[in-house]
Amino acid sequence: MGDELSIPKTTISEEQENIIEEFGFFEDWMDRYQYLIDIGRKLPKMPEEYLRDEFKLKGCQSQVWFVGEAVENRLIFRASSDAAIVSGLIAILLRIYSNRTPSEILSVKPSFIADIGLEEHLSPTRKNGLGAMLQSIMQRAELGLNKAS
Repeated sequence: MGDELSIPKTTISEEQENIIEEFGFFEDWMDRYQYLIDIGRKLPKMPEEYLRDEFKLKGCQSQVWFVGEAVENRLIFRASSDAAIVSGLIAILLRIYSNRTPSEILSVKPSFIADIGLEEHLSPTRKNGLGAMLQSIMQRAELGLNKAS
């Protein structure tokens, strides 16, 4: 697991700001799409045992495997997709939300989606997939919060 267990040095809000700033370097959407593809290629390889139907996320046009597990009081997310742009979206979500406490995850709205311009530049099916991934993260956080109380 290695790197994915190291606690982020930034808050969720700071990480969203970093991502918004990174996307701000690109003038047009072709460059932003290319950046999404590039960061998606760097996703850690999903362990084989998670590449099964039971871990497939519903609501995504492309195939997305998504796993969230509690490690101590933090949630570690792993995900993979067969689609390049979706892999980039996964990379962003993992950067923002993985290895956080449930209360951290639930306390910050995902403002980066509108701030980057994803809302108007993603196809409806990719937007649905992003929504399904976010929903899965929030549900896992709710579940973790309820277990802790």
